[in-house]
Amino acid sequence: MMYPHPIIAKEGWPYLALVGAVTLLVHYLGGIAWSWPLWIIFIFVLQFFRDPQRIPALGRDLVLSPADGRIVVVEKANDPYAGREALKISVFMNVFNVHSNRSAVNGLVKEIQYFPGKFVNADLDKASTENERNAVVIDANGQIVTLVQVAGLIARRILCYIHVGDRLKAGERYGFIRFGSRVDVYLPLTAEPLVSVGDKVFATNTALARLPGLD
Repeated sequence: MMYPHPIIAKEGWPYLALVGAVTLLVHYLGGIAWSWPLWIIFIFVLQFFRDPQRIPALGRDLVLSPADGRIVVVEKANDPYAGREALKISVFMNVFNVHSNRSAVNGLVKEIQYFPGKFVNADLDKASTENERNAVVIDANGQIVTLVQVAGLIARRILCYIHVGDRLKAGERYGFIRFGSRVDVYLPLTAEPLVSVGDKVFATNTALARLPGLD
């Protein structure tokens, strides 16, 4: 289940191969005067699919950020996937963030729920309930943590590689969202948030909250 963390995510190789081949062909036939826009696109695709190795934040009872981006929500909310009131923390990813998603905690995957939907701007609150999304409910030593991958205005593909019954380690790669999106994290109300709206966070490196009782 562990992912080797290459420099470039496996999801990006087909895109890089296609854009690279077209760019080189146009450059060969027409020179830089014709190919420079394609080189810019190639560089954009290259940076989008980067997938650097991450070192987990140190400390007891920490819930790690599952994604790179900016905090857009820290509030009490209903977790419709686990049927409870929860602390909701949302991370918005723009097209310049790393889009590899990683587990926030150690735990057992209890449920995976996929919902087709719209593709409104993932920065908006209604994206959590209206957009295409994939929810993973994790039992973390008796504490329920829900991670929801949400597609965005540009993102059109949610990838989730885990299954019910899998055991995840905090910081382990479990999915990817292409081209802009968000991840909603639902935690027990006993969790203490360590971030505020507007903060920049990095997957695995940043702790979103402290949750007593985590393994």
